[in-house]
Amino acid sequence: MRAWPTVDLPKLDITLPDLRVHPTLGEENLSAIARSNNPFTMYVCGITPYDATHLGHAATYLTFDLINRYLTNSGHQVRFVENVTDIDEPLFARADRDKTSWESLGSTQTALFVDDMTALRILPPEYFVPVTEVMDGIVDAINLLNTNGFTYRLDNDLYFDVSSFIQRLDDLGIDFEKAITIFAERGGDPERSGKRSRLDSILWVGHRSGEPAWESPFGLGRPGWHIECVYIALRFLLGESWRSQPSKSAISLQGGGSDLIFPHHFMTAAQAEALLNKPFAATYFHAGMIGYQGEKMSKSRGNLVFVSQLRGAGVDPMAIRYALLSGKYSANREWTDQLLHNSVTAVARIRENLARERTADPATYVIEMGRALSDDLDTPAALKIIEEWCLATENSTNPVHSPGLISRAMDSLLGLAF
Repeated sequence: MRAWPTVDLPKLDITLPDLRVHPTLGEENLSAIARSNNPFTMYVCGITPYDATHLGHAATYLTFDLINRYLTNSGHQVRFVENVTDIDEPLFARADRDKTSWESLGSTQTALFVDDMTALRILPPEYFVPVTEVMDGIVDAINLLNTNGFTYRLDNDLYFDVSSFIQRLDDLGIDFEKAITIFAERGGDPERSGKRSRLDSILWVGHRSGEPAWESPFGLGRPGWHIECVYIALRFLLGESWRSQPSKSAISLQGGGSDLIFPHHFMTAAQAEALLNKPFAATYFHAGMIGYQGEKMSKSRGNLVFVSQLRGAGVDPMAIRYALLSGKYSANREWTDQLLHNSVTAVARIRENLARERTADPATYVIEMGRALSDDLDTPAALKIIEEWCLATENSTNPVHSPGLISRAMDSLLGLAF
């Protein structure tokens, strides 16, 4: 599927420091990964399109957009792939509730997501891949897991035997009983009778009445969630020869929201290693959750703030982006009307100063902005530097510099285009 229109990054004639982050697991220096793994390959889990883009989605994709922008500005080639989980139980349930087809619901919500990403100036993925378009390849990947001895059948379903990877829970600080609880909350079936381990995840779902199904060596059905992402990441980041890549890890980075750490990213890492006999990613990186009215923003709680609704109400997408940048990517943080109001005010102030013919010298501020972002994507510090430039411009008695450099830097590094 075609992604949204590309965004041109203004060229910055500055040398950026290495980008160092605090990953969930793996290497911290993303610039070093980019130097050793050329290109830097980044897979970000996409939406399940049964509802519009809420601010939690936007915050996640903005986080990885910052990485993409920083490494690209540092002279590295970045290959970015994102999926669309256009077959899944929540999609079927919502389509049934709304008395529409799952295909139509998925198509309309994906189109709305694309519009939102375009408005927020998120750099598009090289490949934006719906699961339904790569079913044959997913089946082949499951077949390889079967050949490698990692599967077993239970009734009409096929399961992944995760026993070889259970000890990796320690790396996440999750004990087995806690893992079972989370697994049950996030789409797993730990209580199903006959499973070898309560944490074994489904690879192929035997045909259920009313659900779409495809032919496979395992019978009529559809794939499980985790293997879909594994195949799409490997195939579209590494190409047809994904089984025989010589690199230390398969890809550079796997990312998404922190709610995907377990079980989804734990399981994708395990299944990819079972396919390739090497780590899936050099680093695993996650964005925090956005809350509203005191709770995590989620469809199940019904406390969502949608990007499209804000846009429809006339809110400037750059103010939405600024508001999300004003908090640290890794923090669980709250969306409030006051936050949005403050961001609208800040964006208006920046626009006013960029419209001046002459301003305070932006050079030092741009360098400091790069340093702030290099330190674990410290966007609050970067925005503070922009505020300081605005103040210096407003208080300058003899401004002689063009605002062009800082305008280009805000656009290229932060995605704030005015």
